[in-house]
Amino acid sequence: MEKGARHRNNTEKNHPGGSKSDTTPESGSGGGGVALKKEIGLVSACGIIVGNIIGSGIFVSPKGVLENAGSVGLALIVWIVTGLITAVGALCYAELGVTIPKSGGDYSYVKDIFGGLAGFLRLWIAVLVIYPTNQAVIALTFSNYVLQPLFPTCFPPESGLRLLAAICLLLLTWVNCSSVRWATRVQDIFTAGKLLALALIIIMGVVQICKGEYFWLEPKNAFENFQEPNIGLIALAFLQGSFAYGGWNFLNYVTEELVDPYKAANPGEPEDVCGCVPRGGGGLRDRGAK
Repeated sequence: MEKGARHRNNTEKNHPGGSKSDTTPESGSGGGGVALKKEIGLVSACGIIVGNIIGSGIFVSPKGVLENAGSVGLALIVWIVTGLITAVGALCYAELGVTIPKSGGDYSYVKDIFGGLAGFLRLWIAVLVIYPTNQAVIALTFSNYVLQPLFPTCFPPESGLRLLAAICLLLLTWVNCSSVRWATRVQDIFTAGKLLALALIIIMGVVQICKGEYFWLEPKNAFENFQEPNIGLIALAFLQGSFAYGGWNFLNYVTEELVDPYKAANPGEPEDVCGCVPRGGGGLRDRGAK
């Protein structure tokens, strides 16, 4: 008993606050912090980007681009320019995602660079204006496509469109809140469906070209205007094209949930045996623990 008492006294002297708790990172607690589960792999990450870009916009915007551009040739130029702008933005966001590896996308970057007030305002503008209207357009477009076969001779009723759109939004909200894994699976399934639909449209277009239906694609006819050129309408054409490409930045909202964000951002970069990726300046960017 005396030995036990002396041992307790020595322990209290070495640790006055009591016994030392095991809160080291090696204890399995991850440093005692709270972190998101890393469950999104490279394939699912690509599915998120492709699934968000290939949304309702690609099926709706071509009509607006062609009508506002005024000619087939100018419409093709609009698609090429907006595609290049989107590619540059996506590359910049990929670098931002590995430089500031935080979930939240625009909010995280604005907050870290310009401060908390700017980040707060950006977040509330997105929550109250940008994303609700974007999701409403997507849901209403989906509802229109679903109900149109049931009303072949007229437009679907507005009440039915709104009700089905609201049900879709609530269902997808529940799936995203329930499980990241289920959300990625649903995303992958719908992405595959949209790719199949686009492939069908492309194949039918190629078939028509092979049949000789390419009058408006000939250089002498491509820039023949079917309406008076207008700078305002051309700007609307660029807006429609940008809407079709929208979604290229969505992966940065779940950066912390990526299994390996550096691989998702740079899938083609070589990797050495230490898990480091060579950079252009000759240095190394550590991948961190996998």
